[in-house]
Amino acid sequence: MAEQTSKQLPARSAELIPGAPFHPRLGDLALDLAKGGKIGVCVALPSDSSASYQLRPPGGGEDWRARSDGKTLRPVPVPVTHATPLKRDAAYDHRAQQAALPVTVHYEDGGTCETMLVLTPSQVELYYAQLVQVIGARESAREHER
Repeated sequence: MAEQTSKQLPARSAELIPGAPFHPRLGDLALDLAKGGKIGVCVALPSDSSASYQLRPPGGGEDWRARSDGKTLRPVPVPVTHATPLKRDAAYDHRAQQAALPVTVHYEDGGTCETMLVLTPSQVELYYAQLVQVIGARESAREHER
């Protein structure tokens, strides 16, 4: 399965460390802490002629400048749209007292990643009861369609 990566995040070789500077590329979204968390599109990079990043609101509007060291900038995460279970078995770890269900997380930009949905025993019981109800509702709807 081909996996897309977010266009807003830096290349995989760059580390995202909490509090570390973020150096956006042209077109990347960046959150500017110096502007109260305002989000902008990077429209100009620091260069010989400009000592700062130039950002513009995504829908247009007045540009602003951000420090060239990237200390006030952070990447904007791509929103998750939904998660779907993978066609693999769930597992229960009795030592950790938790279940793990393999899922694919889907992002707004079309990217995906595979991860685990970790559930406590009480969550497993709750979702079991809810899924039994959903299965019953589906069967009932099918009977009414006939």
